[in-house]
Amino acid sequence: MVEATRRTREKRDVQRMLVDRELDHLPPEARWREWMNRVEAAIFAASEPVSREMLARIVGKSCSIDLLIDDIREELRGRPYDLVAVAGGFRHLTRPAYADAIRSAFDTAGGGNGRAADLTQSDVLVLMCVAYFQPITRAELSSFFGNEISRDLIGHLRDAGLIASGPRSPTPGAPYTYVTTKEFLLEFGLDTLRDLPDFEALEDAGLLSKAKLLAGDIMPGFADDGESGVDAE
Repeated sequence: MVEATRRTREKRDVQRMLVDRELDHLPPEARWREWMNRVEAAIFAASEPVSREMLARIVGKSCSIDLLIDDIREELRGRPYDLVAVAGGFRHLTRPAYADAIRSAFDTAGGGNGRAADLTQSDVLVLMCVAYFQPITRAELSSFFGNEISRDLIGHLRDAGLIASGPRSPTPGAPYTYVTTKEFLLEFGLDTLRDLPDFEALEDAGLLSKAKLLAGDIMPGFADDGESGVDAE
């Protein structure tokens, strides 16, 4: 098994060496164009976001990945999709303006597989709290909402791949905490958690109140909305 793994790695190393990364035989403009084509082809072929480290394997050492991406994005202006930074890499994503058309097309064909579409309002609110305050325990989430957050709701978010268990809390009983996942970033088109809307900006816009959140008044009637996933006290 170890020998087979070693041979596989050696084969990959040889294949990488066969790719002329520097392209010194080409004039500068043709070289840049070839690097652009390689980068876009690699991202287009990948099922997951492609990192800068992976893209660096197919371009020259002095090549700026960011400048290549900028030039590719410029050429995609006016197209229904873009090249965006998401979940620590780059990925082709359709533009928001075409969301309804895509949703209608896939619904007609039997439905899409977007996880966020299956979330209730209560799911989204709990997920928001996990995103902003992670790592966070179920008890801490419950204190925000003023009601016990059900294990079913947490399980739903875990099954959707949007949250996962984090480190154990240093509080008595050492309960598990919850954190968001790479799939969360992918689902909401974020590169990192730093791309979440600024909490203070949300407060200024009147969309969220930290005071009400900490007082357990995040959403009046949360426990009675018919889909809350909270355990009544």
